[in-house]
Amino acid sequence: MTYDLESPLAVVDLETTGSQPAWDRITEIGVIEVDGFEVSSEWSTLVNPGAAIPAPIQALTGITCEMVARAPSFAELAAGLYERLAGRVFVAHNARFDYGFLKHEFARADRSFAARVLCTVKLSRRLFPDVEGHHLDATVLSTQSRISRHRHRRDRQCT
Repeated sequence: MTYDLESPLAVVDLETTGSQPAWDRITEIGVIEVDGFEVSSEWSTLVNPGAAIPAPIQALTGITCEMVARAPSFAELAAGLYERLAGRVFVAHNARFDYGFLKHEFARADRSFAARVLCTVKLSRRLFPDVEGHHLDATVLSTQSRISRHRHRRDRQCT
């Protein structure tokens, strides 16, 4: 799939009660909207999943049942979130996970959701084939290292 470099983006990150979108639920949503290479909006919220958060997931994410007890449900957030994502390229690290959860949650809220998707794991594999891992920390470090080397070379050039 090809993208226009100036396509509006929605960079999305979720936390969930588990790994199965069919029965697990979202506990936190973060969205950064990017327009014309500029961040135009940052939004995040805890989400009441309507179910207990397993202890291992609480330890992993730091999100407890008490933290989400008074948070809005996904159904309460669906309309506003849909507007944030509409017409934007959906960008996420391991996008299949985040996109799958959102599709299921929107369906539970009687909304259809579809977007063009850009997975930063796949992008990392293409840009940095020599890197062993493509988890988010490794991707960030690879990108920073390459930017730093580029700046160092640029700074050493004669003018």
